[in-house]
Amino acid sequence: MRSPRFTLALPAWAWLVVFFVAPIAMVVWFSFGYKPGIFGTHANDRLSFDRYVEALSPTFFATFQNTLWVGIAGTVLCLLIGLPVAYWMAVKVPAERRGLLLALVMVPFWTNFLVRTLGWQVVLAPEGWLSSLLQGAGLTDGPLEILYTRSAVLIGVVYNYLPLMILPLFVTFDRVGAPLREASKDLGAGAAATFLRVTVPLARPGIIAGVLLVFIPLMGDYITATVLGGAQGNMIGQLVASQFGTAQNWALGSAMAVLLIVVIALTVGIAGAVLWLVSLPFRLRGRLVLGPEPAEAAPRPVLKEAV
Repeated sequence: MRSPRFTLALPAWAWLVVFFVAPIAMVVWFSFGYKPGIFGTHANDRLSFDRYVEALSPTFFATFQNTLWVGIAGTVLCLLIGLPVAYWMAVKVPAERRGLLLALVMVPFWTNFLVRTLGWQVVLAPEGWLSSLLQGAGLTDGPLEILYTRSAVLIGVVYNYLPLMILPLFVTFDRVGAPLREASKDLGAGAAATFLRVTVPLARPGIIAGVLLVFIPLMGDYITATVLGGAQGNMIGQLVASQFGTAQNWALGSAMAVLLIVVIALTVGIAGAVLWLVSLPFRLRGRLVLGPEPAEAAPRPVLKEAV
């Protein structure tokens, strides 16, 4: 007897349900509860939306604006840096050296996320070697004052999430293949036109995957903001973590987490809709029509009545 087609997908579905759906459902359930006392973390004997009202405070909105700015700016920077790097690795580098370069891209992941973020704290410190180097070269008049700012958080997130942008872009550029680029050049297109009108449109799935892989975890990141940002680099992830850890208010922390999930989903949906509307004229103009164009209807002959 042949097993159903979805049998091979059962382990993946089980993993998704146990480690994703169930925790999210618990967070949503906790968000309708409250903190029962000083030593309690949550209680759900009385359900209400009070924690959502409490979460939607001016502090939350200000922190959300900063988080959204860092998320969008960090994603754009990762795309601008990762796009040429991935294209160079997939097209310009000989095939026998690409494995080594991919390994070098993955080197940051060999170190703990917190450890490599702390490394940037050492680099960006006012008494660090980078500050001394810039002062010695005469590029700055005093110590480097970038640590514990939003700029430091941006540097940290680009460093931590850049490999997640490069890897899917490399795969898509590698799949485009040289014959398509050569055919474009044979038809008279230059290098820039071939890249913009052939390579980039075919690499659209990798670009979308890279943007999602960077933007979604970046919006919930709190380690980078805590280590490099201080008070000026506060992000929503820090608020959620403080409610679960320091304040022991799981209900309020869950409400903030649910709002963060909703905001990320809305942001991704709005960005996708805007990109679809913007690219619609170009897709209609570049649509391939097979077969002859429909001829205009010829005027019908007028039959004169015989006399």
